[in-house]
Amino acid sequence: MATQVIVVNGGSSSGKSGIVRCLQAVLPDPWLAFGVDSLIEAMPGQGAGIEFAPDGAVHVGPQYMTLEAAWAKGIAAMAQAGARVIIDDVFLGGTATQDRWRRVLDGLDVLWVGVRCEASVAAGREIARGDRVRGMAEKQAEIVHQGVVYDVEVDTAGTESLDCARTIAAHVRTVRTASSA
Repeated sequence: MATQVIVVNGGSSSGKSGIVRCLQAVLPDPWLAFGVDSLIEAMPGQGAGIEFAPDGAVHVGPQYMTLEAAWAKGIAAMAQAGARVIIDDVFLGGTATQDRWRRVLDGLDVLWVGVRCEASVAAGREIARGDRVRGMAEKQAEIVHQGVVYDVEVDTAGTESLDCARTIAAHVRTVRTASSA
C-alpha cells in the first residue's frame, strides 16, 4: 500500500512548516498540506476554546476539541477520497493526540514523523519570528513527543528543512506498477 497521509508532529518553532513545504517540493506527486496553525487562524477570536497564556502555555477547551475533531475528519475524508495529505500538528496531548489521529485516519496508510529541535534553538526561532507567545517553543519541545510512536524522526537543530524532507521522503511508500518494477 502507498503512503496516503504524512503526520508531522513537533513543538512550536521546531521547523515543521518549512519541512512540509520542502516535502511538497521533493515528493513526486501532489500532496495537500494542512496545519494546525491554519485551523487556529480560521477560528473566531472569542469562544473558540483555545487560550495562549502569557508564559507560552496553551490551554484547549471543549469548543476547540469539537472544532478540531471536525477538521481532522475533513482531512481524513480528503485522504479517503484519494488526495495525498500532509498534516502539520502539535501534539499537546502527546499519546492522546496521536490516538485521536489514529482513530480518524483508520484504514489509511500513514507515515508518522517526529520533528525534534533543541528547546533553546526553537526558543531562538520563536523570538526571531515575533509572531508567537514567548515560551511556547520551550514548553512544547519535549512534551509533544511524550509517548508518541514515529516511523521516522528528524532533528532540525542542525539539519536544514530540505535535508529533513529528503529523509522523510525516503520513507514514503509508493505504488509500483508492473511497468516500473
